[in-house]
Amino acid sequence: MTKLQFNAMLIKTITTSAMLLLAVIILSPFLWMLSASFKIQADIFNYPIEWIPQELNWRNYATVWGEKYQFVQYYWNTIKITVFTVIGSLLTSSLAGFAFAKLNFKGRDFIFLLYLATMIIPSQVLLVPRFIVFDYVGLVNTHLSIILPGIFSVIGTFLMRQFFLTIPGELLEAGKVDGAGYWRIYWQIFIPLAKPALVSLLILTFTWTWNEYENPLIFLRDTSLYTLPLGLTNFVDENGTDYTLVMAASVSALVPLIVIVAFFQKWFVEGISNTGMK
Repeated sequence: MTKLQFNAMLIKTITTSAMLLLAVIILSPFLWMLSASFKIQADIFNYPIEWIPQELNWRNYATVWGEKYQFVQYYWNTIKITVFTVIGSLLTSSLAGFAFAKLNFKGRDFIFLLYLATMIIPSQVLLVPRFIVFDYVGLVNTHLSIILPGIFSVIGTFLMRQFFLTIPGELLEAGKVDGAGYWRIYWQIFIPLAKPALVSLLILTFTWTWNEYENPLIFLRDTSLYTLPLGLTNFVDENGTDYTLVMAASVSALVPLIVIVAFFQKWFVEGISNTGMK
């Protein structure tokens, strides 16, 4: 082995070890949460930490998923809101991104910059006007008050526009020559090519919506309409917080996020890397 090869292997070993250490540090809170979800309340804060409980307490999960805390209802509400929001966001963002990237119309760039500038407005500023409007039209205390604002995403539009800019404009001209309209070109040519960007937007929107706490807290009043983040507050009462149940509920709520990210990871990385190419 030459000195150059030895140095390269040493650098690779050090880098891999550093990344492994960083991964352990990042994952340690999640591992503690998983461990705590199988403990009894008296053992959860023992020091030193017992990473592997002496006896797995499955009753925490049975209690969380029982009828007392309506966790099944919260789970279903979150799934419903997230699915509709993701589908709506993918449709509106891809349509707007296609228009801003490939269609020539008067004031296109100015409108896009104006739309992009709305990102500087704090979302909290819009809560009161939105509540007044939704209350006037009867959408307060309904899931539509969460879904409708979520399907219009400035970041999603920006991401899709940047990706569509990387697709050669000759494809649009070729579609016109073959007699295809804009809708057919969008649906049959550009959407199949935009799979990585769509997957990236899917993961981002899914994560944001699944973990959304502020809007459901303000717009939802009936406990039967609560989402998972609001449902976690049910484990806090006058006697304090039952951390074992909170950890069990948090682990249960985390599973769909892990599945989504793990399944779409390949396209997610590709979509994010290609977004800023042009």
